[in-house]
Amino acid sequence: MTTMTALRAHHRGGPEVLTVESAPVPVPAPGEVLVAVHAAAITFDELTWEETWTRDGVDRTPTILSHEVSGVVTEIGSGVTDLQQGDEVYGLVAFDRDGAAAEFVAMPATDLATKPSTVSHPVAAALPLAGLTALQALLDHAAVRPGEEVLVHGGAGGVGALTVQLAAQLGAEVTATVRSDTRDLVQGFGARRVIDTRTEAFDETGATYDVVIDTVGGQTLDRSFGVLRRGGRLATLSAPPPPGRADEIGVTATFFIVTANRVQLAELAELVDRGRLHVEIARTFPLAEGREAFESGSRPGRRAGKTVLVVRD
Repeated sequence: MTTMTALRAHHRGGPEVLTVESAPVPVPAPGEVLVAVHAAAITFDELTWEETWTRDGVDRTPTILSHEVSGVVTEIGSGVTDLQQGDEVYGLVAFDRDGAAAEFVAMPATDLATKPSTVSHPVAAALPLAGLTALQALLDHAAVRPGEEVLVHGGAGGVGALTVQLAAQLGAEVTATVRSDTRDLVQGFGARRVIDTRTEAFDETGATYDVVIDTVGGQTLDRSFGVLRRGGRLATLSAPPPPGRADEIGVTATFFIVTANRVQLAELAELVDRGRLHVEIARTFPLAEGREAFESGSRPGRRAGKTVLVVRD
C-alpha cells in the first residue's frame, strides 16, 4: 500500500481548511517505526501552532493533524531493536511533523511506549499529550512535594483533569478552577476544593498556594502571581510569563512545551492499568469526520475531556 486516508490542510486556517483525502504512506527513517493508527486525539489549538505549518521557518504544508496516537507497529526502521511488528503502542508525535490523523504515521521509536493494556485505543490516544504535560509540569518544572497546596487552573480540561489526579497522588492538597458544571467530576479526581470561576474569583478567596499549574493563560496567568506564597512555583503552558514579574514577588515561573518521553509514557500507562489514572473522553469521531471533530471545539456545552478520531475499530 502506497497511499492512505489522512486529514490534511494545504494552507493555514481553521477547521474549514481541513480535508480528508488520499496521501502517501510515510516511510520510517532510521530509528523510526510505522504505526497503523487505531485512534488519534486532537488538540483544538494545534491549528494555531506555528509548528503545524512550518519547520525552521520553511512551509511544510500539506500537513497532517493530530499528535497523539495509539496503534500497532507495522514496519520497523533500521536501528530499532526495542519494538517489533505487532506491538501495541501509544505516544506523542512531534509538533513539527505530520501527525496521526491518518491510517499510518511514522515516528521515532523513542517517542512511543507500550499501550496501556486495560483501555481501548481511543482512551490510550487521549493520554500522551495531556498526561506528559501534567507529569512534566508537576515533577520536572514545579517539583511538587507531598503536603503542598497546589492550584490547577482548568481542572476539567484534558491536561487539567490529569494534573489534578497526579497532584493528588503526589500527596498535594489540590484546588482546581473550572468554568463548567464539572465540580463533582473534578472532586472525584482528587481536588479538595473546586472553584467555578463563573461565580467565584479564585484570587478573591484569600487562599494562597505553594504551586500554580496554569492551563488557561491570559488574565488567569497574570492574576495567579497574586495567590502564590513567597518561594512558590508557577508552571504555565500558555505563554511565557511577564518578564521580571516572578522576581518582584519572590517566586519562580516557568513556561514549557511538552516533549515526548518514553519513561514517562510507561509510568502513565502503568497508572492507568493500576486503575489510578482516569482518562476522560469528550467525544469520538470517525476519521472521515475530522473537520467536524475540530469544529466541535467551538460549540457550547462540550463535555470535559479529549476529542478523539477513531481510525480503525
